[in-house]
Amino acid sequence: MAEPPSYLSSFKDELIQLIKRLGTYLALKMSNLFSISLQKLDPRSVGAIAGLAVAIIFTYRLTRSPAPPTRRQPKRQAPTTSSTAIRTQSNITLMPSGVYSSSEDLRAQNTFDEFFQPVKPTLGQIVRQKLNEGRKVTCRLLGVILEESSPEELQTKATVRPSVLDVLLEITKFCDLYLMERVIDDESEKNVLLALENAGIFTSGGLVKDKVLFCSTENGRTSFVRQLEPDWHIDTNPEIVSQLARFIKYQLHVSPVKTEWTTGKVLSSPSLEQFFG
Repeated sequence: MAEPPSYLSSFKDELIQLIKRLGTYLALKMSNLFSISLQKLDPRSVGAIAGLAVAIIFTYRLTRSPAPPTRRQPKRQAPTTSSTAIRTQSNITLMPSGVYSSSEDLRAQNTFDEFFQPVKPTLGQIVRQKLNEGRKVTCRLLGVILEESSPEELQTKATVRPSVLDVLLEITKFCDLYLMERVIDDESEKNVLLALENAGIFTSGGLVKDKVLFCSTENGRTSFVRQLEPDWHIDTNPEIVSQLARFIKYQLHVSPVKTEWTTGKVLSSPSLEQFFG
C-alpha cells in the first residue's frame, strides 16, 4: 500500500496542532466568560469544543477550495456550409444575456423616469402661486382685460381679449375680484358689461356685475383701490401704481415697456397672461 505524500502528513500535523491550540483558546475564553477555572472543565466539554473547531476548519477549507480545472474540448472539424448557417442563426436567436439585461435595465430606467418626472402645474396652481395666495384683487379693464386702451374707444365698443380669459376665470375661482375703469358716459358702461357677459365671465367665473366699478377720473380709480384694500392691484398707469405703492401689498404694472421699480412690491409684465405664463 502506497504511503501518503509528505505534504499530506505535514498538513495533518499542522491541523492537529491547530485544533489543540484552538481548543485551549476556546476553553480559556469560555472559562473566563462563565468564571470557571480551567481545571474544573469537563473533558467532554473540551472535546465538544475541539469538534466544533474541526467543523469550522473543514468548512473553511471547503469554501476556499479552488474550482476543478475545466476540461479542454477537443477540436471539431470545420463545419459544412449548412451547419455554419444553422449555427449563425442560433447565435442570432440566442442573444447574450448581457445584451438582454441591458435592454431590460434601459426599459426599467425609462419607466422609472416617466413615473417620477415632475408634474406640470395647472393654470390654477400657477395663479395661486404667483398671487402668493392673495384673496382680494383689483384690476383695471383698459389695456389689461379689454383690447381697447382709452375711454374714448369704449363709447363705441368693448372687446375682451381672448388670451386673458382663462387667467381671468382662474382668478375669479379663488379670489374676490373687482374690475374698474374710467368711462365718459353710460353707453361706455353698457358696452363694457355686455362684452364681459358675452365672454362668459359672469356665468363661468365667480364675478358679478356689482363688482365692475366705473368712475369719471383716474383719481376715482385710486380711491376705489384704497377703499377695497386688496392684496393685489393690476394697472397700466405708472402714476397710479406709484401712488398706491405705500398702501397695497403687491401690484402688477402691465406695460409693453418694462419699468424698473425700486420697491419689490411692484412687478412688471407685458400682459396679464404672460405674467401667469
